[in-house]
Parts: sequence; structure tokens; C-alpha cells
Amino acid sequence: MSASTAASPEPETAPQAKELARALSLRDAIALVLTVIGTGVFLKTATMAQLVGSPNRVLLAWIAAGLLSLAGALTYAELGAMMPEAGGEYVFLREAYGDLPAFLFGWSSVMLIASGALAAISTALASFLGSFVPLDAVWITKDIHLLGQVVHWRLGIQQIVAVAVILLFAGVNSRGIETGGRVQWVATVAKLGGIAVIVLGAFLLSRTRSWEHLKVPVTAGTAPAGVGAFGAAMIAALWAYQGWSNVPMVAGEIEKPERNIPRALIYGMVLVILVYLITNLAYFYALPFSDILTSNSTAYRDALPVAARVAQTFSSYGAQIVSIAFIISVIGTLNGITMMNARVPFAMARDGLFFSSLGKLSASTRVPVNAIWFQGIWACLLALSGTFDQITTAAIFGVWVFTALVGSSLFILRNKLPVAPRRYRTPGYPVVPALFVLVALWLVVNTVTAFPVEAVAGLVLMGLGLPFYFFFRASGWLARARVKERPH
Repeated sequence: MSASTAASPEPETAPQAKELARALSLRDAIALVLTVIGTGVFLKTATMAQLVGSPNRVLLAWIAAGLLSLAGALTYAELGAMMPEAGGEYVFLREAYGDLPAFLFGWSSVMLIASGALAAISTALASFLGSFVPLDAVWITKDIHLLGQVVHWRLGIQQIVAVAVILLFAGVNSRGIETGGRVQWVATVAKLGGIAVIVLGAFLLSRTRSWEHLKVPVTAGTAPAGVGAFGAAMIAALWAYQGWSNVPMVAGEIEKPERNIPRALIYGMVLVILVYLITNLAYFYALPFSDILTSNSTAYRDALPVAARVAQTFSSYGAQIVSIAFIISVIGTLNGITMMNARVPFAMARDGLFFSSLGKLSASTRVPVNAIWFQGIWACLLALSGTFDQITTAAIFGVWVFTALVGSSLFILRNKLPVAPRRYRTPGYPVVPALFVLVALWLVVNTVTAFPVEAVAGLVLMGLGLPFYFFFRASGWLARARVKERPH
């Protein structure tokens, strides 16, 4: 049974509240892919430099992560064109492996992946707003020791701002898919313009620009650049690429999804890879490697982000320029994540595997308002729980556990649904999706080794979904039994 037909409304329900509205064009879908251009390109380069120790290896990690994401996009494009329903990965897993894996993905998405992304990005946005208004007040700080590592926790005005931002975009997307789509497109154009200002300033105006910066050898004192360190750098880069897999989640609202989903994924990902490579090349051209190493990250929490340091080399208002570009970029990212990921709990509820109220559509806007607000409120709680890097690492671990499983579902579904319509087929099948799955599995294992606290946190949150799964299944059986017992 498809997610769109399960738990159908009663016949007397107003027609406009039954189904999602197909109101997103190819242009809108590409803009949703470009949601991935958000915080990572401004913040993650410093962390990657600390891990691998040289500019060339950082660029190679960006390329490797981009190619992996492109291979995933090629794989997801076939799945999305084959099953254009709201829910995306949840639907693919349900059809390939059954309810339990699909539920655990949906649970992890709601409780960690999507909500964690909203929490992390809104937290980063609050830090950039500090360039314009004082947001330094911290009321509580505490270092928590777990598994031999230190988790730095704080509560201050930045966390409160992060919560307010999450709630703002929940409100925007509750007004309808057309409103969310318009906000997304405007924000995408603006973010690309903002990044272009930084890149052109670095290449043309930077007072410290030099190609010699890219020839710096591995820096003494950085982590050894072995396979594990390179994998950790890829994980950091993959946070910046994360989001392309969300587009099929709104497949039920995209016009001509069999054609537009593959086009949006492929065109969008190629553009993202180019933007990231050019931007990072500009960073290394404008700054000595030592300046990038000591830019804002978990190790240097009070330092300026690498993009701000680059902008300062060509303008005395560098920090403000980057802050504006970052804020514009984050607006699009937060809007896109809120819009796309709320369709997962909506699809789960329609299948009877989540709170039934989340499967209802607003009669006036035809969007899952309850699911949007549920996701937003949980994200607010996560925003109060950790730093940007800690939240993103835990979230990216959960992403790649299920991304590997979804990638493998293509093999299952080609055999299980041989006559399903396929206007698009993954090029290079079976090699491309197989390589994608194998690398995704390697990243999962590497995350457990490199970031045990965050990996354990991700696994615990996934495991907490099991009793809820059995609860919802039992509730569904009871509800169906009551219906059968009613006199006719």
C-alpha cells in the first residue's frame, strides 16, 4: 500500500485536504537540491585541514565527497522517478525491505537527521548574527566526559536565537508549498550571489593571494593524513553536500516527477560540486594554510570562520560581508530542510507507523502542518543540546547508515518490481550504485572509529525507535480490529 493511500481521509473530508498539491517546477526542484549549499562551505574547511594537513588533500576530500554524492544522486534519481511519492527514502526502504527498516529511517530522520540539521544550521546562523548584534551572553557551560572524549555544552543567547529561527521557518512552510517554493528560489539566487562576491574578492582583490599557498607541505602537528583521517575529512565535506537525497521526499509535490526528479538531482549536484571546488580553491589562494588551520571549528571555537578571514583580506568589512552571505545561504537551507523532511513523518503517519495527527493535511494549504511543527519543536530541543560540529557529525552518521541501505534497495527493487515504469535508469548500473553503497558503508565504519561519542549517540537514538515501532504497529492492528468488529 502506498504512503499516499494508506489511512485515507473519510469521504466527507474536503477534497483539497486529501492529497498534496503538485506545485513545484523543475526550477523549484533544482533550488531544493541547492539547499545543500549552506553552512558547510563556510565552516568545514578548517576542520578538514586539521584532519588531513594540506590544501591538496582538503580539495581531494571535497572532490571525493562530491563524486560519492553524485553517484548517490544518480542512484536516487531512478528510485525517485520510479516511486514519486511523498517520503522519499522512507518509501524506497518500505517497498524494498518492509516496514521496520523504513520506520527506523523515518524515526532517525525525524529525531536526528533532519532535526539535527535544523538544529546545527540554526546554531551556526546565530553565531554569524553575532557579527551585527551582541550575542555573546552565555548563561551555563558544562564539559561532559563520555567515552574518553569531552562534550562541550553551553546555553546562552545564541541557542535561544537558533530556536527562534527554527520556529520561524516552520511557520513559513505552514503557509503552503507555493510559499516555501518561492522563498527557496529567491534564497538560492541570493546565496549564489553572496558566494560569488567572496570568491571573486579572493581571486581578484585579496592582499594576501598567492598560488604558493597550495604548495605548503603537510603541516607539523596536524593529525596524520592516513585513510582514517581522509575518511573523517570526507565526512566533514559530506555534511556540506548533505541534502540532495531529500528531493524525492517532496516527489508528491513536484510536477512531472518521473522526468523532473532525475534532472533536478543531476543538474543540481553538478552545480554544487563546482561551487564547492571553486570556493575552496579561493580560500587556499587567498590565505596561508596556517590561517585556515586555526579558523573557526571545535578546536578554535572563538576564531573567525575561514570565509570571514578570506573576506578580510580584500575588505575591512570582511566579517560582515561573509555574515550576510552566510545568513542568506542559511535561509535557503533551513527553508528547504523544513519543507522536504517534514514529508517523512507525514508518510509514516499515513502508513499507520507514526502519530496519526501528523498524517493530516491542512484544508487550506494542503501541506502537513502538524508534521512541520512536530519536526521543528524537536529540532529546537536539539539546538539546545550541542555544538555545530558535534550535532552535524551525529546527524551525518545516521544519514549514511540509511543512505547505504537505500542505495542497495535499487538492486532489490529492480528484481521485485521488474515492470515498474522507469523513464530514467542509473547510468553505469550496477557498478555506480554498488560503489556508492560500499563507500557509504566504509564511511559508517570510519565514523564509529573517528567519532565514537557522536556515533553512539546516533545509534542510541535509532535504537530508541524500536519500542515506538512495535507500539505503532500494535496500535494499527488494534484500530483495524475495532473497525472489523463494528456492526455494519
